[in-house]
Amino acid sequence: MLSLIFQYINGCLRHHKKQQCTMNLYQLYKTIFMRKRPEDVAAMVMELIGNELTKAQHITLNKAAKGSLKNRFMQYTSMMQSFAMPSGANRQVNKAAELFRLDQVPEVDGHDPEAIEGFIKKLSPQINKTFGKNDFMHHRLNRLSRKAIGLDISKRRYNKLFRHLQRMETKLEGLIAAYKKRAFQQVAKHGIVHRLSYDMFAQDKYTACFIAYYTARCNLRSEFTVNGQTRPFDKISQMLLKLSEDKGTPNYLAMAYVYPVAQTLEKLSDHERGQLLGKWTSLLEELAGMLKKLWHDNQINKETMVVKRGNDSSTWNITAGAWNKARDAWMNMIYAMGAEFVLDTMCFGKVMRLIAGDLAAWHRTAGSGLEPNTQVWQRLPLPWEVFEGEATCNKSTVKRACQRAGLDPELSGWIAPRTVGVAEFTPTPELVHGVSVANPFLATLLKKQGVFSGKKLKPLKTNLN
Repeated sequence: MLSLIFQYINGCLRHHKKQQCTMNLYQLYKTIFMRKRPEDVAAMVMELIGNELTKAQHITLNKAAKGSLKNRFMQYTSMMQSFAMPSGANRQVNKAAELFRLDQVPEVDGHDPEAIEGFIKKLSPQINKTFGKNDFMHHRLNRLSRKAIGLDISKRRYNKLFRHLQRMETKLEGLIAAYKKRAFQQVAKHGIVHRLSYDMFAQDKYTACFIAYYTARCNLRSEFTVNGQTRPFDKISQMLLKLSEDKGTPNYLAMAYVYPVAQTLEKLSDHERGQLLGKWTSLLEELAGMLKKLWHDNQINKETMVVKRGNDSSTWNITAGAWNKARDAWMNMIYAMGAEFVLDTMCFGKVMRLIAGDLAAWHRTAGSGLEPNTQVWQRLPLPWEVFEGEATCNKSTVKRACQRAGLDPELSGWIAPRTVGVAEFTPTPELVHGVSVANPFLATLLKKQGVFSGKKLKPLKTNLN
């Protein structure tokens, strides 16, 4: 009887541990859609597998985990813990319900473009308006036309309803553009890992730990510096990757969503590599279209890539970053599949980000001059023109441009996958517009005042009498 009781208790404990592991894995999975500090993700990894680590592995992981917010006396950071969400259209939906005198406010998700579009299309026939026809001069109905269809409302009320639907469609277009920009920002930081399903993520907990921590490292914000950005693959990433290979059943396909390098891709089947190549190529096609539009909408100086008034530098830099990330993955896939011959016919280049004038001046003061990659960019056709077949650029063209700029074409990643070393772990800084600030509360204060933003400072509000 006693043995049966012990068996029952042990069974309950195993079930509880399994449930706890599943819950922790799901919390870890949610971080790949966020911008958690690597220290905080490391602490979550420590909770999940800390008791399975060797002493050396524990020390390595603890370099980050000890700096997590939960281990601080003041559990606060000035940095956003997620990618910024666009403001939705709930206010416009509520106003439409009021103007059109609906019996009740409809249950429309103001953050769902499809739901908003459906709502607009449902309301538009009430004033005989066609979705997409928003010209106030040409698409409105005059008095006779309204009378002919039995629309017995005043001109003032009709115009008010037309204008509101017009504004809602403008809001919808802006919301779609904002979501696309957000998606490109995620790609620029961590590839396509945000498209990873939970089932694939959770197949192996050690792989999941590597993916979550490395994604957090990829999501670090850029720092205002002339010395280059912190490389995401650090010694903790290296340890977690080796742990997944030694102790788990590594899911290399899941890894390739965020870490598409030769070490990962060579473990995939031809079918899996083909699937990934299709995803990255489709993404490049979408990005090429966006870059082309931005290029024509902005008067960008290709020679210097210094931002000037009127340039949408934020959208350009996000899209350029996404292009370069997708291009690197595409290049890695080409080499992993032994298809380097493709580059002899088509080898589109990187896209340079716009740089602030003060940072460009800092580079000149430091003796750097014009960045070599920008010199290569100057000499090559625009990448989207090459991708769309409007211009010719192959491996030899890029190689010559790199040599003229004093760059090694292979080591610099222009014609071959880049080889990146293992970085030391460094604590995540509190940044205000790219400038490191020691204290998170001071960083919040400086952000509110607009310090380092390049704009006029806002007055400091106090509660002093």
